[in-house]
Amino acid sequence: MVAQSELRPEWTLVTDDSGLVRAAERLAAGDGAAGVDAERASGFRYGSEAYLVQVHRRGAGTFLFDPIGIESFAPLAEAVGGEEWILHAASQDIPCLTEIGLIPDRIFDTELAARLLGYERVGLGAIVEALLGIELEKAHSAADWSQRPLPESWLEYAALDVALLPDLRDAVARELEAQGKTEFAAQEFEAVRTKPAKPRSAEPWRRLSGGHALKSPRALAIARELWNARDAVARERDVAPGRLIPDASVVAAAVANPRSQGDLARLQTFRGRASRTEIDRWWRAVLKGKTTEDLPGPRPRDPDSIPHHRGWAQRHPEAAERLTAMRAAIEAESERLGMPVENLLTPEYVRRLAWQPPAETSSEQIALRLTELGARPWQVALTAPILASTFVDNE
Repeated sequence: MVAQSELRPEWTLVTDDSGLVRAAERLAAGDGAAGVDAERASGFRYGSEAYLVQVHRRGAGTFLFDPIGIESFAPLAEAVGGEEWILHAASQDIPCLTEIGLIPDRIFDTELAARLLGYERVGLGAIVEALLGIELEKAHSAADWSQRPLPESWLEYAALDVALLPDLRDAVARELEAQGKTEFAAQEFEAVRTKPAKPRSAEPWRRLSGGHALKSPRALAIARELWNARDAVARERDVAPGRLIPDASVVAAAVANPRSQGDLARLQTFRGRASRTEIDRWWRAVLKGKTTEDLPGPRPRDPDSIPHHRGWAQRHPEAAERLTAMRAAIEAESERLGMPVENLLTPEYVRRLAWQPPAETSSEQIALRLTELGARPWQVALTAPILASTFVDNE
């Protein structure tokens, strides 16, 4: 086993456009796929933009790009955009990379591949240790990457992560080939790469953690106004909303329905770094929620939603029986393939199929329904026949 301290990767920090052009030229002359990573400041800053972008390519070296001093990433996009990008947990990095114009044509996701291969631990450190025999330190993975200057030890950590990706990709690809899962992985990678961004919610405040405790329209109104006030301050200061006052405090204040600003200030469950320094602002929000005539109703029901499956046994026994049989079939197949159930077939698709199966439950019709739901061709080919067989068994 090789410890991280024994590895000293060489890297170049790029802080301006002229440096980026030079780095892009070197990367364009490199060989093979490009290892790509990004560091954000989630939990510290309001948005989720990249505060460091790392790129490594064999024959070119490792480059760390500081987006703060770079106006355009177009030369880098042109240099490596047509190459395969190796990422670990690509769904986390693609959105922030897209924001700065870095959009891959092809990807290889080592984390997703590790799931398909049946690894129980799929973090970068665990996979690198298992396949490359290198023990990585993850001390800075949750750091505030927006701070400047970035410590040397952080930059070294970021450089090593991306420099190992080409070797890791090759090791993972060999295992995919050995298990006959290369095509499965290719389809999954493309699905991640092309997945559309989620549309912004019309009522984002309803995603408050613990919001189920808000039972009355008035409590919902207070929570909404507090959420809006917190969001405005967070956006203005470029700080994560939860660092001002956490969701739990927003919900606690809405449930308590304080009678005065003093009551709000004395509320022990109303905590956070700005819970007292911005008490005037929070009280104005509470007061608006207490007096508004625009009272929220229950959460709008999604017209495409189905009843929660936990209540099917009592209210919809036939659907519950179908779901039980389908789950057992999918679990058996996932065990045979050595991959998690959710990677073999999205559980929501199974529930929807059990709730409303096609009129004809042949393998062909089940396949058509799964495709409509969004299953990839490899998933359809493997699961449609076994799901169709559950209907035959239950007739």
